[in-house]
Amino acid sequence: MQAYFWVKTLHVVFVVAWMAAVFYLPRILVNLAESAGQPEVQARLVLMGRRLYRFGHMMFGIALVLGLVLWLGYRVIPDFPTMVGPGSGWLHAKLALVVLVLAHYVVSGRWLKRVARGGALPSGRALRWFNELPVLGLVVIVYLVLAKPF
Repeated sequence: MQAYFWVKTLHVVFVVAWMAAVFYLPRILVNLAESAGQPEVQARLVLMGRRLYRFGHMMFGIALVLGLVLWLGYRVIPDFPTMVGPGSGWLHAKLALVVLVLAHYVVSGRWLKRVARGGALPSGRALRWFNELPVLGLVVIVYLVLAKPF
């Protein structure tokens, strides 16, 4: 049972680190959209964005592996609790939302790569709205995990 709590703790820590990247990368895009005509500022922001995007990918990968251990670890680790079975519909809903947040993150990364190649971004206002979407997803995900409503 001790292994379960360590895996769960590390999973939450790496999810928090990934969510920091999910929240901040669109903010960098907003700054890029609003710094048109300032090549030095844009170069710095693109560099920051690339590093953050790479960091976020690593954090997501580790969180994913730990999440898979939480989900299926009972098959390998003795006395490991399972979330598989009746009453785990919340888990499927959570995973669907995680996929949507991941898609949001990938879109942010593609926009960053487009800017690095000299392409255009949506307006700063549109990017600000885009920045708020993962917050809503996170609220629902946390609710599903804590309440396990179905």
